Amino acid sequence: MEQSQTELDDYYRTQLTQTIVIEQMITMFYFEFGRDYVFSGESHNFWELLYVDRGEIEVMADEERHLLTQGMMIFHKPNEYHKFNAVGGKAPNVIVMTFECQSEAITLFRDLVIQLEDEERNLLADIVREGMNAFEFPFRHPLKRREDAKLGSEQLIKCYLEMFLLRLLRRQTLHARKPSLSSAAKERASDELARHIAKYLDDHLHTELSLDEISRMFMIGKTRLKELFKQATGHTVMAYAANARVERAKLMIRERTDNMTEIAEKLGFSSIHYFSKAFKKQTNMTPTEYARTVKARV
Repeated sequence: MEQSQTELDDYYRTQLTQTIVIEQMITMFYFEFGRDYVFSGESHNFWELLYVDRGEIEVMADEERHLLTQGMMIFHKPNEYHKFNAVGGKAPNVIVMTFECQSEAITLFRDLVIQLEDEERNLLADIVREGMNAFEFPFRHPLKRREDAKLGSEQLIKCYLEMFLLRLLRRQTLHARKPSLSSAAKERASDELARHIAKYLDDHLHTELSLDEISRMFMIGKTRLKELFKQATGHTVMAYAANARVERAKLMIRERTDNMTEIAEKLGFSSIHYFSKAFKKQTNMTPTEYARTVKARV
């Protein structure tokens, strides 16, 4: 049945309230620093977030000093002088994003230092992934749009970043958490098992483990092992192990504790040639080329 224009106009439009709105993205970086890295400091009239993806850093924000370990984030408010340096002889990986936001709620992030939860880390990874879809990587300033950018990638950066900030805001303002649903217990158990398997792989990078060995170790069938690990991590078991070995190699190169031959031996590569080939497959650089880029950044 057709409705008249008058009847249609009777529908009331509810203007949705927006608590956090990101107007502009200024910079986005994923840095892999050497173990002696020192950032001399800066201040600017927009917001910055800094997340430690690996290692440890010491941050100075105005007169306050903070030690940030893996999984921690700090927010720098506009015009706050800040600097940081690597500590503990560990080469840190950090994510840095700067953005413009005039929303009143953003002021609640002033001086915030926080340990991220799993879902928050996943959202942060989504932001970086869409950043790579939208802009040339490694990121630069100003951000340079990719000619083959995926549809909607810039809008997804905005959406994910606003979701990320809203989640943190809720966690800061809500004093009580709802009890976990019992129906999620099985999923949590699978995620926990996947984390144990990932840690086992990380602790045994010097040996090439087979699926049979891992399934026997954790008393789980190979099919179930592959399913739960892929669901929890987004990677196959073998792809995760290969990537982890290269990531460990990158860390060892940045910390400059061993030469290339020693690194290859410690990570169980049968030869320096095989090590270089595996490294280049993951990074598009040889180990030597990667070492030069680290020196250039320090």
